[in-house]
Amino acid sequence: MTAGPSTGTGPAPGRGPGGVPGPGAGGGEEPGTYDPLRLCVYATVALLAWLLGPVAVLFFAALGFAGYLRARRAGLRRGKCLLRDTRLVLAYLAAIAIAAGTALALDLTALF
Repeated sequence: MTAGPSTGTGPAPGRGPGGVPGPGAGGGEEPGTYDPLRLCVYATVALLAWLLGPVAVLFFAALGFAGYLRARRAGLRRGKCLLRDTRLVLAYLAAIAIAAGTALALDLTALF
């Protein structure tokens, strides 16, 4: 088994376990460089919500609700969300889903 080049123990710098590139490794950027990936994800979700309207809002609210429900059942009581308490987050996501479902129902009734 070969060791990392600098210390003789562990993987090479910028590499995680098994020599797999770690955070900040690859792509030519400096190690520890901030990657604003979340901002790109937020913009994409906003674009989908804008294009698809209540359907996208309902989908993402249901997806978030399912994720938080699973996490709560696994023991998460305080999350990183601004609301912190997972019960509040679940109530918030349920309210969004209900609002989106209502908007969809109103849109459908307007068609007929």
